Parts: sequence; structure tokens; C-alpha cells
Amino acid sequence: MAFTTLVSATELAAHLFDPAWVVLDCRHDLGNPDFGRDAYENGHIPNAQFVHLDRDLSGEKISADGTFLGRHPLPDRTAFILTLRRLGINDDTQVVAYDAHGGMFAARLWWMLRWVGHNAVAVLDGGLQAWQASDMFLSTEPSPRTLGTLTVQPSLVTSVSADDLLKGLSASVHTIIDARAPDRFRGENETIDPVGGHIPGAKNRFFKENLQDDGRFKSADQLRSELSELIKNPETAVMQCGSGVTACHNLLALEVAGLTGSALYPGSWSEWCSDPARPVAQTV
Repeated sequence: MAFTTLVSATELAAHLFDPAWVVLDCRHDLGNPDFGRDAYENGHIPNAQFVHLDRDLSGEKISADGTFLGRHPLPDRTAFILTLRRLGINDDTQVVAYDAHGGMFAARLWWMLRWVGHNAVAVLDGGLQAWQASDMFLSTEPSPRTLGTLTVQPSLVTSVSADDLLKGLSASVHTIIDARAPDRFRGENETIDPVGGHIPGAKNRFFKENLQDDGRFKSADQLRSELSELIKNPETAVMQCGSGVTACHNLLALEVAGLTGSALYPGSWSEWCSDPARPVAQTV
């Protein structure tokens, strides 16, 4: 049975040395790009390999014509497949992604694997904290790599562009959900992007609202109840955030809740606010 949303620390431990499983450490700090690698070297789940948000899970920020694409645009699909092969991933590999931040970075990798058509990918529920709370050990040893043979399959997810959203604003075509913290959504305390505010008409669902106090995801029933209040039709909903990372957390929560079909806006607020011709809303 493939795990396609979440996997527990106990379930992962039972497959820790299974050659059909690949574990990826996605820890990151937006203010300190070296944090994840340093944390990995100081202790990681045995056999896990490290992936870097900026270098492995993102593409060039500037397009060939000089357009800013956001702080974490999607990489070229072919280049991403090569990255996944270097990590030892095959078409039948069960991938598990984890971080120490409630899944905010691991969910990005989860979505991206689905983007290239790989369904057997799950986020470690509760992350590294849940692993350690279960008295599982950490390793400082490098993990062996065997070149994988992953192939590109039809995508299991959808994405939209800034132009798609802009065209649909006047007709309210999309239900736009912003995963950033409420103060940044309102346009307050913006320290990352040059403009504060949000896309007009967007609703706020801070990604941390998907979690229980222990860092694990809420139950499917609770997520379904909460998210259904914001989203009447998941297939017309678009998830966004600051740069297309934590929006994937809301997409994972929707999938756990059985509310499938929502799209990602990869450029998110960082791309949207870079063009002064695009409208900006603020909440006073």
C-alpha cells in the first residue's frame, strides 16, 4: 500500500531500511539558507538524504525575458526529474519527506513529486519532533545513494499563473486561499517581500491552522469541516502564500480531508506584488 498524504513515525520506522523507501530531509530557514544542511549534518533520520529548498526544489527566479517569477519558482521539470533520480527514486519508490517545521517545507516536496506524476509520496506527520518523541534515534552518517530511474508521468496536480488569476478576479472565478500568517495577509509586518498586502478577494488560512498542538495534522474530519467553510468547490480553489511553499501545506491538508482538485499558484505573493500593475488589497 502506498502512502500518499501522511505517514507516522511508527510506520516509517518499520520501513527505515527498506530499499523501496527513500527518506528526504527538507529542513530550511528562509533567513539562513545554510540552516537545513547544518541541521542535517548534526543529526537526521537514518538513511535520509538532504534536499535544499533553494537549490533542489526551486528554479531560476528571473525568466529569460527578465521577468521576476517569485522567490521560489518551480524548477524545470526535466531538471527536477534528474534531481529525484540522483536521490535514488524510481517509479515504484515510496518517498517520505520531513522537516522540523510542521511540514511547511516537506509539503512542498510532496506537491512537487505529484507535479511530476509520482503518487507514492507522504509527509512524516509531526516531522522530526514526532520521530524523536517516539524515541527513534538520529544519525550523523551520510546516506548511500543509488541512481534512480524515475520517469515523468502525467501530472497529478494543477497550477495557475498570475495572468490566470488576474483574468479571473473580476468574475470571481477562483477561491483564492492565502497560507501566510494573518498579519502578513493584512499587509502588516511584511519583512520578506517589498509590498505588503494580499491578492484582492483572497481568504486567509494560515497553514499552521492545519496542525494540532503536538505538530501533527488535525483529523481528516476536522480539516474537512474547517476547510469546507472557506472552500465550497475545491476544483475552483487556488492555494498561494508568500512564494509557493506553505501553500502546499494547505493543499496537503485538503488532500487529507478528501477535498481534492485545488490548484497551486507557484509564484504566489512574491511574484504577484512584483508587478505594480497587479492590484493589491490590505486589511485595516
